[in-house]
Amino acid sequence: MQTPDQPVLRDIVLVGGGHSHVVVIKRFGMKPVPGARITVICRDTHTPYSGMLPGYIAGHYDYDDVHIDLRKLAEFAGARYVADEVVGIDRAARKVILRNRPPIPYDVASINIGSTPQVAQVPGALDRVVPVKPINRFNERWLALLARVRSAAGLRRIAIVGGGAGGVETTLAMQYRLRRELVALGRDPDTLEFHLFTSGDEILATHNRRVQQAYERILRERGVTLHRRAAVTEVRGDTLVTADGTQIDADEIVWVTQAGGAAWLADTGLALDANGFVRVTDTLQTVTDPSLFAAGDVASMDGYRLEKAGVFAVRMGPPLADNLRRAVAGQPVLPYRPQLHWLSLISTGDRYAVASRGPIGFEGGWVWRWKDWIDRRFMRKFTEFEPMAEGAVKKPPRQSPIPLNPDEATQALSAIAMRCGGCGAKVGASVLSRALGAIAPVERDDVLIGLHAPDDAAVVRVPPGKAMVHTVDFFRAFVDDPYLFGRIAANHSLGDIFAMGGEPQSATAIVTVPPGIEAKTEDTLFQMMSGAVEVLNAAGCALVGGHTGEGKELALGFAINGLIDEDLHAVMRKGGMRAGDALILTKPIGTGTLFAAHARLAARGRWIDAALASMDVSNQTGARIVFAHGATACTDLTGFGLLGHLVEMTRPSGVDAELDLGALPVLEGAQETAAAGILSSLQPANVRLRRALRNQAEMLEHPRYRLIFDPQTAGGLLASIPADRVDACMRELRENGYPHAAVIGRILAAGDALEPIVLKA
Repeated sequence: MQTPDQPVLRDIVLVGGGHSHVVVIKRFGMKPVPGARITVICRDTHTPYSGMLPGYIAGHYDYDDVHIDLRKLAEFAGARYVADEVVGIDRAARKVILRNRPPIPYDVASINIGSTPQVAQVPGALDRVVPVKPINRFNERWLALLARVRSAAGLRRIAIVGGGAGGVETTLAMQYRLRRELVALGRDPDTLEFHLFTSGDEILATHNRRVQQAYERILRERGVTLHRRAAVTEVRGDTLVTADGTQIDADEIVWVTQAGGAAWLADTGLALDANGFVRVTDTLQTVTDPSLFAAGDVASMDGYRLEKAGVFAVRMGPPLADNLRRAVAGQPVLPYRPQLHWLSLISTGDRYAVASRGPIGFEGGWVWRWKDWIDRRFMRKFTEFEPMAEGAVKKPPRQSPIPLNPDEATQALSAIAMRCGGCGAKVGASVLSRALGAIAPVERDDVLIGLHAPDDAAVVRVPPGKAMVHTVDFFRAFVDDPYLFGRIAANHSLGDIFAMGGEPQSATAIVTVPPGIEAKTEDTLFQMMSGAVEVLNAAGCALVGGHTGEGKELALGFAINGLIDEDLHAVMRKGGMRAGDALILTKPIGTGTLFAAHARLAARGRWIDAALASMDVSNQTGARIVFAHGATACTDLTGFGLLGHLVEMTRPSGVDAELDLGALPVLEGAQETAAAGILSSLQPANVRLRRALRNQAEMLEHPRYRLIFDPQTAGGLLASIPADRVDACMRELRENGYPHAAVIGRILAAGDALEPIVLKA
């Protein structure tokens, strides 16, 4: 993640990852606005480019060819990426409402979420059809349909509802791909029947007659049955019913029509058109609220009737970016004038396409190659990043162009000025009280004085027969989402307590936040502590106090107190391993190399998503399970990496261990980034422990060798389990949220060699 020198003065929030917004993100990455923070909110990290989707369906492109990696793009631009679903906008409070986390405030926001299928308006369609839109969710539906066709023998009837360019392209792409699939399986491709339904007299109604005739011919040659004037009014199981009462059976129904705005838009108070799309002016501002913009399919421009086509969404990107800059800078916004004619290159499934522009139409294999070249060039803009504008962030102007009220201006100048040390670096009391006032830590009877009645220090009671177990962890943010960082920091800090069999009792936070104007500092603190307190509360651990100060980078840690039986024989420790035990690991490894790669824009967004999801899994249940199955020793995997923590266990136990590299659970992408030499800055220190390896020379070329030194954040539990109980332990772990839990080796009796760890391929 990038840490700008300029304090945050204004927030621009981009709702959705559509074509307009990816252009906006790229342009802000190339030319940032000092003091303006970009936050991108999208449910899916990989957003598809609609122009290449038919080629993906047809099998000409793979997944990564046609998807833009929003997380990587945001990292390039220094933007915050939030993976969640927007369910509303509170315009009075200027906050975007999310499904799974606290709201995110904005000064200026833009909506680019595409369109939503309105299949609920057709009786029976909601539970039966496969909608193409929203296209960011089409892939999973397409793969499921593909699997059904592969597995089903005999006649298969496939209906596509929608006679526009999207419906025609989808029909021909599906037919081309599915026929080839059946041929590869040794089955008759003619067992596939395709039916295309259009409500009008013609297909491709917005295109010229020459283009329409070309596709009528192509559909006829391909054996696709075209149903004209056949608006589908009902779906009865496997039967489509049209407006004139005609009934046609279909095994698969794909919906490429009747899209509208998302349902939650109706509750925003924004003016919408008859289809539920957001009405905007020619500046792309909503007609209701000038602080909100909209673009792409979700926008309906007053005075223009634009086709819902990707070309308009892409063309809206540059003027939208310019007007967002102007809006936060207090400058007049400028009108956008859509072109009267636009070029459409419509594919035919095979490597052939038809071009359409106004009254012009032409076709051929060369048109497909031209389209392929254009599409690939467009995608390269979002995968091959150019250097950031020189000095844009490193040397920001001393005075921001963003207009501020007098209080904000004073705070901004204070944030830029030389900062005090000592207690002068603390966050102001009013900011702290407001941020923490919205957070509700769990209450415990044994916390006598905590946040509910703050004093100079917290007071907790130690129950009879219990002893205190203490631990502390602290690290800087490695992800731009403060809420998610707060959750992971809390999970990481609790790990030591769980690994020793303790019950978390209380936590004291140590927080560093970058200086800035009060509203921005307050929200960052609120987001981060909201995430952390959710995790602490779930563990029954009360947040009782802490210290919050200013610093260049966001950082968080906790001092955790836990309760444990005062009889130390009942305490789980590192030194109890016994020869014959199985060695298990509850989570996959690879976080160090993945986040090093993320910082270099060398990791795929889905790899980072999976790593974050793994770090967000608590070790509490895992600890309960391994202890119930007779664990003899346990620790949590953190900064010293797998080998470092294993050595910490074998030495006090007086045993050796065999580690099976092939059995290691590894996060997706970690093997690739490690092989590319992209490693954590802590890796060299961890590699010094290779002297503990008995046969490392034989294993240096193993693809997972480097990962045993990889430092982990909020890693899993490393434990030794009696061999006769390990199978049951593994089953229970996998059934309770640890799907990657694995037996990774065995414990050996101590030998004469000085190196206690033996590697196995």
